[in-house]
Order: sequence, then C-alpha cells, then structure tokens
Amino acid sequence: MSKTKSKIEKEKHVVSSMIMLYCHGVHHSPKGSLCSECQALRDYATARTDKCPFKEAKPFCSKCKVHCYKPEKREEIRTVMRYSGPRMLFHDPVMAVKHLVSTIAGS
Repeated sequence: MSKTKSKIEKEKHVVSSMIMLYCHGVHHSPKGSLCSECQALRDYATARTDKCPFKEAKPFCSKCKVHCYKPEKREEIRTVMRYSGPRMLFHDPVMAVKHLVSTIAGS
C-alpha cells in the first residue's frame, strides 16, 4: 500500500469512527450501525476524501487549507468532530493519540 493510500485510508477510518461514535451518542443508533443521516454523511466524507485533488501533499483533512466539502456538509462534519473528538480518547485511545500526533507533525 502506498504512503498516500495509507494516509487516505487512515483519514477515512478516523472520520468513519467519529461519525459512528456521534451517531450512537446523539441519535442513539445501535453500536455498529448508522442512522440514514449519518450514513449519508459518512458516504459523502469518504467520497470527498477519495476525490481530493490535494491528497498527495496534505497530511489530513483537518490540517488542509482548502475545503472540499460543501459549506453545509462542512458544518455537519464540524459538529461531529466537536462531539466525537474528546470522546475518542475513551473510545479508541490509541487511534486518537496517533491521529493527533500525525496531525500535529503534518505527516
């Protein structure tokens, strides 16, 4: 797996995990499943990540200066991140710390 592909897969995994955590906590969906609204958001985020024209050069979407999401979707993702970010430390501490270090390091 190329380094770029690995970064993209990591980004999609982190976003997907955060949406799952948000959906379970806010929409009370059963663990391991998403409501239709959150499924649509995850599908959108995944598609945007796959189509990003800057994926070769950027570390993670959260550090990117160019926003690929439509404004309303960007706000939905921000809402998910504000809710899920702190909770990720309890949900998957290893992934949360690795993502934080990678984001800060810009790798």
